[in-house]
Order: sequence, then C-alpha cells, then structure tokens
Amino acid sequence: MHFIIIFLTGIMLNSACKKEDTPEEPKPVVDYRTFNSANDFLTVLEKVVTLADSAERVFRTNALWDSLKVNKQIPLIMGDSVVFLHRSSASTVSWAGDFNGWNPNLPGWQGTKIGNSNFWYLKKSFPTDARLDYKIVANTNWILDPANPYQQYSGFGPNSELRMPDWQFPEETTLISGAGRGSLSEDLLITSIPANLGYQVGYKVYTPYNYTQLQNLPVIYVTDGHEYADDRLGAMIIVLDNLIHQNRIEPVIAVFIDPRDPVSGANRRMTEYRANIRFADFVADELTTKIDNDFKTNADASKRAVLGTSLGGWNSAFFGLRRSDKFQLIGIHSPAFDNAILQNFSNSTLLPLKIYMSTGRIYDTQTQALNMKEILEAKGYSLQYKEVSEGHSWGNWRALIDEPLIWFFGK
Repeated sequence: MHFIIIFLTGIMLNSACKKEDTPEEPKPVVDYRTFNSANDFLTVLEKVVTLADSAERVFRTNALWDSLKVNKQIPLIMGDSVVFLHRSSASTVSWAGDFNGWNPNLPGWQGTKIGNSNFWYLKKSFPTDARLDYKIVANTNWILDPANPYQQYSGFGPNSELRMPDWQFPEETTLISGAGRGSLSEDLLITSIPANLGYQVGYKVYTPYNYTQLQNLPVIYVTDGHEYADDRLGAMIIVLDNLIHQNRIEPVIAVFIDPRDPVSGANRRMTEYRANIRFADFVADELTTKIDNDFKTNADASKRAVLGTSLGGWNSAFFGLRRSDKFQLIGIHSPAFDNAILQNFSNSTLLPLKIYMSTGRIYDTQTQALNMKEILEAKGYSLQYKEVSEGHSWGNWRALIDEPLIWFFGK
C-alpha cells in the first residue's frame, strides 16, 4: 500500500464528490488517496488529466502534481515499481541514466504522453535497494528532473537521483559533529623522469587529524584523486575523518593523484590507467619516494594501498600485478578490465596482495568483476568483494569508500 497526501482546496479526489451549483467558500482539506499499485496510480492520473471540465481538470491535475512534489514522490516509487513523470510540451520525452547506459534511444525508454495533456510517464522496475543517476531528454534537450529534489554529482555535473525504498544513504559521507579534521595540502607538482612519464603530475596530500603527534602512517594512493577528494563526488576526505574519529581505522595518509595536465587541463587517464607500466613505475618509484621523504609514512608495501574506479580500477589491479613490491593493498571500484589483465592474473603465481573489489549490477562492470573474482578466489587471494544495485557513477562509489579503508586499515 502506498499513501500520497494530496492537498486540495474544497474538492476531494474521491470520484463520488460533486461540484455544487452554488459552492460555499472553499476550505483547505487533505485527501489521503491509497494506491494499490503503480498501475492503479496511472489509472487515477489518466482520469484526472483527461477530465472533460477544463477548470476542474486543471485544478485537480495541479493538486495531484503538487501533492507528489510535496511528498517527494516524483518519480513515484511503489515497491520495485517506478513511474517516471514529467510535464512538458515537447514532442518526445525519454529517460537516460545509469539504467540504460545513458542512451535514451534504446527501446523501452521513451515516455508515453497521456491524451492531449502535457503529462509524460514511463513505468519501470528496479531492485528495491537501487540508487541510480538519470536525466530527462525532452526532444533533444538533456535536463535535470525539475520535480525531483534529489541530485548526485558526476564528473560532468549534477544528475537527478532515483532512490529506491531500501537504499540506505551513506552516512559516513556526512561529517560527524565533533570529528577532528585532517588537512589537505595545496596543489603539489612532481616532474617524472623521461624513462617513465616525462611530464609534470599534480597531486594533493591528506594528513590525518593530530598529524604532528603521529608517525609510521600507512598511505593510500588514489587515482582520479581530484574526484575522490571532492565532497560532491567521492567525499573521501570526510570519510577518512569520520572513520579515524570513530577509531574504526588507524590514521592514514592519502595521496590524491590528479590525471589532468597541470597546464592545459587535458585529462590523461585514458593513457595512464590502461595497464601503463610507465605510470605504474612513476608512482611506485618516484612518487612514493617523494611522499616517504616528505611525510611520516610506513614505507612497507604491506602498508601501502592504491585505489581507483573504472579505468582506475583496472590500473589498481595492474599495480598489484606488476608492482607488488611497492603496493600490496589493492582497491578496485567498478573495474573496466580488459581480458589481458584477467589472463595475466590467472597465469601469475600467487602475489602478496590484499584486494577489495566492488561493482554495480546495473549497466556496470559486473561481468568482468565476477570473472576476476573467480580467478582471485581460485588462486587463494585475500579478497573482499561487493555488489550493489547501482550503475557506473559516483553515487555508487562514494558509498563504498569506507569498505576498502576498513578492509586495509581497520582496527
């Protein structure tokens, strides 16, 4: 059963109510309408928006729409059913998001217009614990859902957010009151030797609260560091502060490596993260030496982690395969593996690695992640594996940053 609070002024949505010839002054009332299913809701919606009396139709349509917005029920969610809704004069309306690879032209993602109204809807089903990013495509215009208050940032700006009823907000991404704050350095630069990258790389360093009183700290190196460190995206600094404050992990240094050229801003991740031994050697031999010299680190490979998402997840696995002498804690979010990395792990001897790997189940990297999981388990690796009902987006990854940190550095 699902309850929608509908605010009216003198008129109930109950079909038994009739207009009086000489109505009294309207009084505000609240009507509780029970919908037994998403189809039941759509039946009511169609009746309301196709009423013959234009004044009543406008009034009741607006009342229904406003009630949905007040109750944060756009999209309308009932169990595993979702009714996406949009009011538009466009000739076509579609939905694109994590659920269809951001392709609004795939069959089944075009909205249906009700009669001559401006109401469009699309009915779908998702796991009840899903959380998915999306946008509305009206004609050719990609827009946020104007009636949905929930948003999640991506690398390309904000998206509207579908929150299914059993999804749980990642509380660790909200700073705990009274938590001691670590420090994030200004932008730092290191110039790689010609034998490795031969260019400058930017990075920032997080040091935990009370750093001056600490020593011998483990270090996590984070690719796509500018996004992991962004509170709107990865929120990793908040997560670190919270976990350290709660004494759930030991104090950790984090090195956020920026893949963007410091001068032009061009993103180099497509070359750096695709099994690039020069990038791996730069981090393992040059950047770790710089960090170990400048900060109070534990330089043992068993205390040094790498974390990345998508291509960065592939990169993390590659670091483990080729540079386990320096990195033995391997963090992987939604890995964009190729077949070669799978085969190389399958053919290699057991390496001294502790691995965390996660993937979404909805248009994400589940197939290759499961293939790697099978290989790692057969080899006998220490592995923590997680699947979630999400897609390839920061809403997925930010909620899973605490898990590899606890797996690697937990008390």
